[in-house]
Amino acid sequence: MIPILATAQMREADALAVKDRGSDALVAAAGTAVALEAQAMLGSCYGSRVAVLVGPGLNGADGRVAAAWLQSRGARVDVIEVASQPKELRGFALVIDAAFGLGCSRPYRAPRVANETLVLAVDLPSGVDTDSGALLGSPMPADVTMALGALKPAHVSGPASALCGQLRFAGLSIVQHFDDGLVEDGDLATLISREPSDHKWTHAIQVLAGSTLMPGAADLVVRGALAAGASMIRLSSRGDVAQLVDLPAEVVRSDEATIEKRSRCVVAGPGLGIDSVDWLRERLVDLSMPVVLDADGLHRTLIDSKTSDEQRWVLTPHEGEFARLTGEAIPDNRLEAVRSLARDLNCVVLLKGATTLIADRDGRVRVVRSGTPTLATAGSGDVLSGVIGATIARGHDPLEAAALAAHLHGRAGARLPIYASASDIPAAVEELIATL
Repeated sequence: MIPILATAQMREADALAVKDRGSDALVAAAGTAVALEAQAMLGSCYGSRVAVLVGPGLNGADGRVAAAWLQSRGARVDVIEVASQPKELRGFALVIDAAFGLGCSRPYRAPRVANETLVLAVDLPSGVDTDSGALLGSPMPADVTMALGALKPAHVSGPASALCGQLRFAGLSIVQHFDDGLVEDGDLATLISREPSDHKWTHAIQVLAGSTLMPGAADLVVRGALAAGASMIRLSSRGDVAQLVDLPAEVVRSDEATIEKRSRCVVAGPGLGIDSVDWLRERLVDLSMPVVLDADGLHRTLIDSKTSDEQRWVLTPHEGEFARLTGEAIPDNRLEAVRSLARDLNCVVLLKGATTLIADRDGRVRVVRSGTPTLATAGSGDVLSGVIGATIARGHDPLEAAALAAHLHGRAGARLPIYASASDIPAAVEELIATL
């Protein structure tokens, strides 16, 4: 997992690293990482014209190291001080933006660059608020941003995130402890676990999904859960969905209002209908096990009526459902918005989107960027809720389960054709898990 640190946290980590290794060593390591990325973008340094825009701080120092490295390998490098920068940069193959990075607090207007010029931002595009992602003036959009030490909130939330281009990361062994992080492919290895003592109830879940009008939602949830490792599923629906869809043989239908106590998790909401609050409340009362609440289950009155004070519920809204829960349109700073709602509701909240954000009541955040346009199809979220439920049933706590499941879901979508349907996702999840 890649750490995500706010300005104050990053300054503290930097100070500890400087105390241990010295400022010159850190600047040399950061500048070299930037230079190597610049070389990769150029393809060949020799003869390439490069502009390095430098400010007075550490970002500028990193830029100067990168400039010297590139020049030693044959690039024609112009180092340009921010104080005397022109309004436009022309004739360069690459511009390295090392003007202002962490903690920029004043408006900054970047020079214009030609369309064919590549831009590499050092840590962040200059002229953005690190913690909120707000724009301070007119930053230069980057093709690639090289994050140093840790990712920052502006990389993943707020208007600035759209200016970062492709994110690269150089840890530089600076950050030792962190609460927030970006999920990586390597984190998925923890999904694979088997014990000799496992039996069908060890990773069983109960699903409350589907209705006569929307039977397919139940089918998608259970197939997602089975693909992600649920060992057995008990399904309760509003109507006999088994007469309308071909459910997997591993699914046991139940008309009882009580939840099977041997289940490790409950997934509730998809396809039940917006009038399902009372039906759900009857079944979810006094539950001590985790609950994944999605779609038609995302009602504030239902969430507020839960009796357990433990943080055991996972809510999975898209932006419209998020606004329904809060009564307000989602702000630009999505990261703080999801963190605030998780604290307010004493739940884990997963906010779906091109960048998926997951927060718990303690303020910890997980970020998932593996989603693709393939997942923007009806029923994709139903599959995800099943995958989350299975991941919880396999022993992960709700925050980590939601984050791992969302990343797995996104990676599975990336294996599919662009116009694949939601019903194709479970098979892709199975194939991906087989490679771990």
